[in-house]
Amino acid sequence: MAKKEKTFRPKARVPKGVRDISGPLLRSEARMLARIREVYERYGFDPLETSAIEYADALGKFLPDEDRPNEGVFAFQDDDEQWMALRYDLTAPLARYVAENYDGLPKPFRRYQTGPVWRNEKPGPGRFRQFTQFDADTVGAPTVAADAEMVMLACDCFEAVGIPRGSYRLRASNRKVLDGLMEEIGIAGEPGSVVHMTVLRAIDKYDRLGRQGVELLLGPGRKDESGDFTKGAGLEPDQIARVMDYVESGVGTEESDRKATLDGWRKVVGKSEIGLEGVEELAEMDALFTAAGYGSDRIEFNSWIVRGLGYYTGPVFESDLLFEVKDEKGNPVRFGSVGSGGRYDGLVERFKGVKVPATGFSIGVSRLLAALELLGKLEDEAQSAPVVVLTLDADRMADSQAMTRELREAGIRAEMYLGGSGMRAQMKYADRRGAPIAVIEGEDERARGEVTLKDLILGAEMSKEIEDNAEWREGQPAQVSIPRANLVEEVEKMLARHSSHAGHHGR
Repeated sequence: MAKKEKTFRPKARVPKGVRDISGPLLRSEARMLARIREVYERYGFDPLETSAIEYADALGKFLPDEDRPNEGVFAFQDDDEQWMALRYDLTAPLARYVAENYDGLPKPFRRYQTGPVWRNEKPGPGRFRQFTQFDADTVGAPTVAADAEMVMLACDCFEAVGIPRGSYRLRASNRKVLDGLMEEIGIAGEPGSVVHMTVLRAIDKYDRLGRQGVELLLGPGRKDESGDFTKGAGLEPDQIARVMDYVESGVGTEESDRKATLDGWRKVVGKSEIGLEGVEELAEMDALFTAAGYGSDRIEFNSWIVRGLGYYTGPVFESDLLFEVKDEKGNPVRFGSVGSGGRYDGLVERFKGVKVPATGFSIGVSRLLAALELLGKLEDEAQSAPVVVLTLDADRMADSQAMTRELREAGIRAEMYLGGSGMRAQMKYADRRGAPIAVIEGEDERARGEVTLKDLILGAEMSKEIEDNAEWREGQPAQVSIPRANLVEEVEKMLARHSSHAGHHGR
């Protein structure tokens, strides 16, 4: 007897570094994005959607080379053997779009966009290969007023989604100040050189490693707790001292006073023209912040803000969430940055051959949503579940469909059960859906011209110890029969009672 060939069945699994997101969290995300979108619209930005796939040579940061076409991005070749890639952010596609449509666009061009981006990098805790960003950018504005507006926009976005003032801070710096510091301490080589980037990475770690850790990274190198060694920049002691003077400018001043920080930066950049230019740009931004009422409790100047991407050319800024909460295991969680941005005057130039000034701000949607969840700022989803109309007789399906349509036309979220199971399974389904009400019309109800409304939320309430709800329960039976003609009216009343009761108990 021939051996039966085994059928191949692929394993149901999500790839590493990506994830599925379910309905309740997606709804919370949609509400959060709507509030951010309102702020972007109020500032005069218009929506834009660019393609998720770009020619790889347009992406700028992760240009594929002959040996590693997938370095940093997910890339593939089309029929013409041209390399294409999934976008790694929303800024590089914007630069391509502006260059391609330059003559027809208003200048400045102001756009916002949200969508997924992809990074071909090793995934880790909280580090995904696919994640969502929500950006606002101004292209064609040469003055730092545009950068200042981006920082104030970020503040307004965080407050709009429910993060109170005092629980976040926007921290700004300027890459020109850093370039001036490098010039003053005699670091040779163009920005982007190995030594240059090693110094920037060391400065960026000050808030995590402190003075001693940064000094080691500026000098011979540092061994961490696991024994891994990170090679340092190899600076001389006097160079290290000058860098630390810069890093600690403003540290310890009351409320991180912006003017005190600028005074410290003027000293460390000395006579460097590029450095002084950066300081004066920030001084101009400070005047704009002050005039608009954005004090140092919302915006500070901070030496540790470096920003990793190589295309930043001027002011850079980063958000910091200051509150600490506990995760489900009781461990403290500090979220840190959930948004960042800066000026990138050279990105469109790659296409046009002329400088086109630009600045932008990007929100990390997943991190911000996770922060709101731990803060308890996500709204209750109980009322978003649909009313479920049961289907007890296959030959009377049209009656159930008619009731479902009436509820929907009244603006009530409703669905007709389509699973083909009996009443017990249908009720179990309604419970699992979180339905507030089940609508039942069997033979007996139909003969009387009635329907039964089963209050599923009240049933759940009866199993809980909630102060002050006993009297409320007494007059609200968990199951009532009503005239069929009064279906919509009675469902609306039942939903309204639940809404007011939840509000009374602060839920």
